[in-house]
Amino acid sequence: MEGIEQQPITVTERKKSRFRSNVQLAKRNYMLYIFLLPACLYIAIFNYGPLYGIQIAFRNYTPAKGIFGSPWVGLRWLEMFFSSPRFLTILGNTVGLSFYQLLAGFPMPIILALIINNVLNMKFKRFAQTVTYMPHFISTVVMVGMISVFFSPRSGIVNTLLGMLGGSGDTYFLGIPAYFQHLYIWTGVWQGAGWGSIIYIAALTGVNPELHESAMIDGASKLKRIWHIDLPTIMPTMVILLILNCGSIMNVSFEKIFLMQNALNQSVSEVISTYTFKIGLQQYEYSYSTAIGLFNNVVNFTVLIIVNFMAGRLSGSSLW
Repeated sequence: MEGIEQQPITVTERKKSRFRSNVQLAKRNYMLYIFLLPACLYIAIFNYGPLYGIQIAFRNYTPAKGIFGSPWVGLRWLEMFFSSPRFLTILGNTVGLSFYQLLAGFPMPIILALIINNVLNMKFKRFAQTVTYMPHFISTVVMVGMISVFFSPRSGIVNTLLGMLGGSGDTYFLGIPAYFQHLYIWTGVWQGAGWGSIIYIAALTGVNPELHESAMIDGASKLKRIWHIDLPTIMPTMVILLILNCGSIMNVSFEKIFLMQNALNQSVSEVISTYTFKIGLQQYEYSYSTAIGLFNNVVNFTVLIIVNFMAGRLSGSSLW
């Protein structure tokens, strides 16, 4: 009625209204939540359930006493790791490999996807895409075996070619610390670039062909069309994948590094994952290795939060 002022809706009332509408929506679609329940239980049991074991990092754990029977020592193990003479070396190797992998591995799937997307011959396009993502299915053990065979002294194909070109032909590449990072990173790029390009190729299918037609009428070259049409289209996908990669910046492939590691290259190949394996499973220092792993995950989580915040501010795309 006229003359009666409507009372403003408070924040509490708005939240209650939203909650009631969500409950009604859940009642109408309860079958969908039932289908979602197994996945939630799986995550709760196998991902969140074991988190109680993190307290091992703050106890002097022994299997005979159990988790709750082991004495509480606080930050003793973290202080021991930070004061260790190998701390800076291990941290430097881990960060160096991670950043090298990010700088070399992140752009390559994008470049490959842009190249494949601009191939006009459909048969060759499908053939190139198949050939480039097939190395992804090579196991880590087989991959390291291929590296050992190809780069082995004298009989390896790389040393054979170097010998034909006038080189020594007997270089043990896996035993030279200066070559370890390059072998690890670029064999990984070769193995993962094709598989990583699939998501970008899928994103490029959403580009409106009329945009390219209009740009061609205006005289835009192929490079300009890629720069001004294709890249902006896949930019949100690039940002999300960059955030996810930065969130695991301290995680490098344990299996590959461990298999490539030897006494000659250990000065550059010892990373946090291999160090925790040796300390925890070979020397039975469970609390010490758990504390190192906790430190590693806290750094990853912090980097993820920071990069996600910066990406949301700069590009408008973020995980949350």
